Amino acid sequence: MTMLRQFLIAPSLARLIQRERGGERVLEGFFPDRPHHSAFVQVEEDRSSLILSSDGPEGLPEERTSIPASQAQALLAVTSGQVGYVRTSLSLGSHQISLQQVTEPGPLCLLSVEVPQQEPEEFQPLSWFGPEVSGERTYLRRRIALDGLPHAPEVELTEGALNSVLDLLENGTTGPLADQVVASDEPGAHLPAGPSEPVPTDDDDQDIDDLSIENDVIRQLARSLRPQGR
Repeated sequence: MTMLRQFLIAPSLARLIQRERGGERVLEGFFPDRPHHSAFVQVEEDRSSLILSSDGPEGLPEERTSIPASQAQALLAVTSGQVGYVRTSLSLGSHQISLQQVTEPGPLCLLSVEVPQQEPEEFQPLSWFGPEVSGERTYLRRRIALDGLPHAPEVELTEGALNSVLDLLENGTTGPLADQVVASDEPGAHLPAGPSEPVPTDDDDQDIDDLSIENDVIRQLARSLRPQGR
């Protein structure tokens, strides 16, 4: 069994990670609360599902049934609340990290980490993780959809957090846990083209140059946030 530990993250760091690692858009519609169980519809980019689960913290086993996209859209229309977000997946050793940039009903950036129940205290958050909100039900996606966004504190962008994320994005390392953090290889976890993409033709040269320039600009903007005198 695993439990979810949740953390806030600075929006600017979330945007950098999503820009470099890609993301998958997800829309979920939740039905009203029922005793002992709950149900919601999840629409991902490549599948739609009806999910049933027992009441309790997210992370408990769920019963998932694939449904056609047309049925999913019909069910979404009768749900009581919806939450939309962009999900980016990373792995930290044996742990899975899910970055969720909530866009509906409003902006909120969350990190969810699966941790075995027998070792919750052994997991050490990385320097770019914000305040922990594990166990606060207002940060569960069901509650966000049905009750609205919680009043989240502003997450400070520190020099150490920025350096750690830049190391991850540029070199695939991040501080003392450098050998543990890598981009997830799960299908659908990222959108940018991988090494298996066809070699571009001459007609594609301009697009490639534009993308390279855009990536360089993002990195330069991120570096400009670093305090001077380092």
